Amino acid sequence: MAKKTFTLILLLFSVHILFGQNDFYGKLSDAAIGLTGQQVTYDPSYFKITYPNGDIPAGKGVCTDVVIRAYRKLGVDLQKEVHEDMKANFDKYPKNWGLSKPDKNIDHRRVPNLMVFFKRHGTVKPISADAGDYLPGDIVCWDLGGGITHTGIVVNKKSNDGARYLIVHNIGAGQVMEDCLFNYYKIIGHYRYK
Repeated sequence: MAKKTFTLILLLFSVHILFGQNDFYGKLSDAAIGLTGQQVTYDPSYFKITYPNGDIPAGKGVCTDVVIRAYRKLGVDLQKEVHEDMKANFDKYPKNWGLSKPDKNIDHRRVPNLMVFFKRHGTVKPISADAGDYLPGDIVCWDLGGGITHTGIVVNKKSNDGARYLIVHNIGAGQVMEDCLFNYYKIIGHYRYK
């Protein structure tokens, strides 16, 4: 009986480790879902913010602010992390905005900068058409065409047909959770960062 009980406990623990929400990425997923309860107006304006741990006004944001705010709930300050890396490695980051030096107010709010940061400090995952490759806590980036990029977080809720995990993002309608993994033009980035 004791061996059977031990085996059952071991099995339940393994399932909890594999599928539980107590791991970092499960918590990131939960943090992103929590953001969907906040009213946010899409606003790409430049804001002068405090540093570190600065944030734009709570009722405003863009896609990158979803990622930044979800990580911040887990104690990770992407404003500081990106700024420090850009200060030390400015030549590795895009110059799309004509900057000659890092800007702690905006750099972390730009998708191409986050992509470089996640590539340098996270795990680059495969870009594929297989929904099973995209797991809760993953960061996905899309090219919407015309030089416009977008990002969101894969969360632990599934689409109505059970085929895909949903995405928390802000593409203009606030911080929402949607079945949109393959709805946008082209996936150009897929990362995990802890």
